[in-house]
Amino acid sequence: MPVLLLAALLCALAYLGLTTRPAGWLRSTLKTAAVALLALFALQAGAPVLLVLALGLCAAGDYALSRPGERAFLAGALAFGAGHLSYIALFLSAPAADPARLSDPIRLGALIGLIGLGALMLRLVVPRAGRLKGAALAYTPVILTMAAAALTLPGAVPLAALAFLISDIILAADVFLMRPGQSRRRWAPYAIWPLYWGAQAGFLDAFLSG
Repeated sequence: MPVLLLAALLCALAYLGLTTRPAGWLRSTLKTAAVALLALFALQAGAPVLLVLALGLCAAGDYALSRPGERAFLAGALAFGAGHLSYIALFLSAPAADPARLSDPIRLGALIGLIGLGALMLRLVVPRAGRLKGAALAYTPVILTMAAAALTLPGAVPLAALAFLISDIILAADVFLMRPGQSRRRWAPYAIWPLYWGAQAGFLDAFLSG
């Protein structure tokens, strides 16, 4: 395994052990490095510029979300929103992209499901988001569009996008819907991080091997 990928994996595993810990510089460094090293490897390997940009923006979002406070959360949401826009552009401009794939019954059902899921999440999250309501309203359609754009591609990209989407749904539930001290909040971070980091690694592998 290339050194940068190994380092990214080790940072990801180390962060998993700290994911429920209070904000701290070691925690922030490991979380950011786990994706930033993927971006660096993508750049070194000659991956599409949009992939490098998306990974870099998500790494910036990881750093912001690892810091305490509402402003940091908003900065993280903005960085991830920009990252998803980069992924949308990457997916739709890929040579293998074919919108006709959306006529496949399974993919069409997935697309309809995404629309319904978006409506449900907005209905559940927005009334509880307080001052973050605007961020929730803006971010939800962007990540759903990213997942929809992934459906135009073959291979593992749609599955990686699904993992990314599930991680964000769990995160939204953890932040906005679960009560403090609720037992499900204990395991949520341990589900979010592997799904999220695995999705980023999956995108990288798909575009380097394809």
